[in-house]
Amino acid sequence: MVGTAFRDWCRYFQYKEGAKEEDKEKNRADARNALLVVATLISAVTFQAGVNPPGGVWQETKDGHTAGTAICESESSAYYVFLTSNTLAFSAAVLVIMSLTHNFPFKFEVRVAAVSMIITYGSAIFAVTPDEETFRLALITAAAPLAMRCLIQLLVKLKNREPEPPCLIQAFSRPRNKSAEPPKDQTLQAQP
Repeated sequence: MVGTAFRDWCRYFQYKEGAKEEDKEKNRADARNALLVVATLISAVTFQAGVNPPGGVWQETKDGHTAGTAICESESSAYYVFLTSNTLAFSAAVLVIMSLTHNFPFKFEVRVAAVSMIITYGSAIFAVTPDEETFRLALITAAAPLAMRCLIQLLVKLKNREPEPPCLIQAFSRPRNKSAEPPKDQTLQAQP
């Protein structure tokens, strides 16, 4: 009984395309708005976690620690996991925000704000991460969602394009456009 109610509840909140065009447009707008809210929440949380890493930062330079660097960086494997996951979530959320606001009236201002936020995040990570290798890992991770989206778009275009014939003979033997008139012989046209 509980499982059935839970499944019904989940189905109720799932995205549905709709049968009529008005329903489709309304459902797409609702989905876009929900995605914007979720992506904004994710970017805000991950930005804050990147600026203020778990455990905070060292306040003084002593005992081999530098002031202003992340305390959790002393556990390097845990910090790698945190920084990689946080940066991946942040850059994916910003990519979603920029994609969904592509045709908005203030898209230039949204892009300026997003790029500024990305630069601020990167400089904060650079400031609290003393190890350059870790920072390079964060930069590569930040580029991963955009690179994956570009790769997916490229693969979709390659999959949907018309295949080329395997040899030149087949390329010339394809049927031509039937609606176009064949070229007329100019010697026949010159007769008075």
